[in-house]
Amino acid sequence: MEIIENISQWMDAHLVSSNIAKYLIWALFILLAIAFLRQFLRKQLPDSSIRYKSQKAVEIFGYIILAIVTISFFTGSIKDFGLAVGFLTAGITITLQELILSIAGSFYIFFVGVYKPGDRIEINNIKGDVIDIDSIYTTMMEIGEWVSSDNYTGRIVKLSNAFVFKGPVYNYSKDFPFVWDEFNLPIRYNSDIELAKTIVVQIASETLSEYVSQSISEWSQVVNKYYIENAEVDPTLAITMTDNWIQFNLRYIVDYKKRRYTKHLLNELIGKAIQKTEGKVQLASATFEIVRVPNINVKKD
Repeated sequence: MEIIENISQWMDAHLVSSNIAKYLIWALFILLAIAFLRQFLRKQLPDSSIRYKSQKAVEIFGYIILAIVTISFFTGSIKDFGLAVGFLTAGITITLQELILSIAGSFYIFFVGVYKPGDRIEINNIKGDVIDIDSIYTTMMEIGEWVSSDNYTGRIVKLSNAFVFKGPVYNYSKDFPFVWDEFNLPIRYNSDIELAKTIVVQIASETLSEYVSQSISEWSQVVNKYYIENAEVDPTLAITMTDNWIQFNLRYIVDYKKRRYTKHLLNELIGKAIQKTEGKVQLASATFEIVRVPNINVKKD
């Protein structure tokens, strides 16, 4: 009986030692996971505020899990430490869901080809040229905002890759690097309308011929790839009768990066051609017609 008791005591002592070793291993794993995640966030997140909050959240969740594991071990209510690891993983996932979504977004951008460096995109109401894509952020050179048309503002914008899952992404250059643009031209009623039409269409056709020829082959590829009908890429002119003038609406296709310059060039060339008509074609401006002049009685003392 004494021998059996000694063997039982020896087995109990070794079993306790084994459990303690298991606890120390898991505690060390949790502490190393906290340190690794803090170091990873310090390198990957450039914004100091987000970096600080993320590191603190990881630290707090890690220590909570460590406390649960410690209490559970000594009370004996949890025998499977895998459950504690599950709690730790769930806590980290909730805390870093934005970071995880950003990393998933980077894979989505790369494999699906949503956009690439050099593309002009609009995402989350921010428009610009993509200059870099990393595992967390898309970096853009901003255009628009307080400057007119598609000029650079000079601001560099870092946007989370998670936004590719949260809303539409407008790509100006993927598959079809052209856009349609238009402008209105007011012509007076007593002008030679046929001459005005000839001037506008001829200048537009000559100026935009290169864009038209390039866009034809590009658009045919778009039609073959997507369920979309063929479109008119040649310059078109629509006329509208208004109260004050005849409005010419010129619609044309242009390289997405040369929209502003092309509109300036068309306005300049059409303006010079109209001046050479010696009054046959005149640009209109807002006019006011006085229908009735009220009677004014003036009394002289």
